[in-house]
Amino acid sequence: MRLSSGWTILLYLLLHGGATVCTVKKLGSNPGRFANATLVRLAEFLSAGYKKGVRPVKDWRTSTIVAIDLMVYSILNVDEKNQVLTTYVWYRQSWTDEFLVWNPEDFDEVKQVSMPTANVWVPDILINEFVDVGKSPDIPYVYVTHEGLVQNYKPIQVVTACTLNIYNFPFDVQKCSLTFQSWLHTIDDINITLMRSPEKLRDDKSVFMNQGEWELLHILSNYKIFSVDNDDYYAEMKFHVVIRRRPLFYTVNLLLPSIFLMVMDIVGFYLPPDSGERVSFKITLLLGYSVFLIIVSDTLPATAIGTPLIGVYFVVCMALLVISLTETVLIVRLVHKQDLQPPVPHWVKYLVLERAPVLFCIHKKHRFCARLSSQASELDRYKENNYGTAQCSLHHTCEIGQRLSQQDREGGMLGLRLAPSRDNTLPVMDNILQEVTAIRQFLEKRDRCREIAKEWLQVGYVLDVLLFRVYLVAVIAYSITLGTLWSVWQVA
Repeated sequence: MRLSSGWTILLYLLLHGGATVCTVKKLGSNPGRFANATLVRLAEFLSAGYKKGVRPVKDWRTSTIVAIDLMVYSILNVDEKNQVLTTYVWYRQSWTDEFLVWNPEDFDEVKQVSMPTANVWVPDILINEFVDVGKSPDIPYVYVTHEGLVQNYKPIQVVTACTLNIYNFPFDVQKCSLTFQSWLHTIDDINITLMRSPEKLRDDKSVFMNQGEWELLHILSNYKIFSVDNDDYYAEMKFHVVIRRRPLFYTVNLLLPSIFLMVMDIVGFYLPPDSGERVSFKITLLLGYSVFLIIVSDTLPATAIGTPLIGVYFVVCMALLVISLTETVLIVRLVHKQDLQPPVPHWVKYLVLERAPVLFCIHKKHRFCARLSSQASELDRYKENNYGTAQCSLHHTCEIGQRLSQQDREGGMLGLRLAPSRDNTLPVMDNILQEVTAIRQFLEKRDRCREIAKEWLQVGYVLDVLLFRVYLVAVIAYSITLGTLWSVWQVA
């Protein structure tokens, strides 16, 4: 029986078409190594028809709520000059994807599966304070539960801008903000909430490395809805990371050396002002403090906004050293012995030598007066003895000369010796009288200069005690003020 050409073609199509259908069905059943792979079947089920570019909601009026969480792992760097904070945080976010839902009974009770991040929809939540891209590891997967909950956990190195206040350095507390928000979507599309309660987030330091320069105090959270043009509203979650600097290193290397130098400057006042050692000692301290400031200049934070209080402290200490040196130079100038030094004015004697010791209880004044009176009595006795002898010798010489002149006139020559004539004797006596008078004037002038020098020495000692007390009170008041401020800032 012969068939027509039409029936022959139809029979051929039926035979080959059936074979093709069997082949497609056989490939769809995942033969070979994927025959019993539940995760492969689940991945194929979830990716079938999935559109990652579309917000995963069935009703477009429904807002996607993204829950976020933050844990600080380490404070890497605080750049005061550039006002930049570098931290390493563990960031977590989760949301519900209505298109990634399955029945666990159909897939061997699998309730959670990992999927590539590039294959699912991810919200565009960024940190507003980002100023640089950190060296963060790439985590290419997210976890998806059978209810459609997507969990995206990843560590991030955050380089953010922060307003750093260094006035209280090294007892400063910094508060930097990390603001998470959707860059494009409004609150009608994406809303933000917290995974945990604000109380648990505030006191969580479980993963923080507590061995660096900075100490984590707490993390505060603040939810806010804002609008740019009063038309579209956006949701943001702001985390305030509060950190405190550990001041031990700076206390040992900055404050203690400065305090030691200031103590040595105070001790230097106990050197006698009439000795030249005090000036050289003060100059040495000033030079040593200058070298110290040059060394620690790189350690101090530098900003264009302001100067830390410790920098002001160093400048004031330098000024106190200069004032101390100036006071020492003035006192040494007063007590320095000079032949042409003018007498002490009467008002200076009254104010400095009489009133000031009584008002300020300067007990050394009596000691100076007793010493000066004893020295004056000794000088008077010395003058009386020496000048009396000189006067007696002078009168005795004159009497001898007169007797010799009378004998010469009456008897001529004595023995074989030639008696001096009157013309030769009188010039010799006049010269002797002139020399003795000059010596006496010189001694009297020297004694007056010594008395004036002793009076200036007494004035210098009294002024030195007064200025030392004023200087000591200023240093103590300044130290107490700074210590109180730094203690309050450290406790706060």
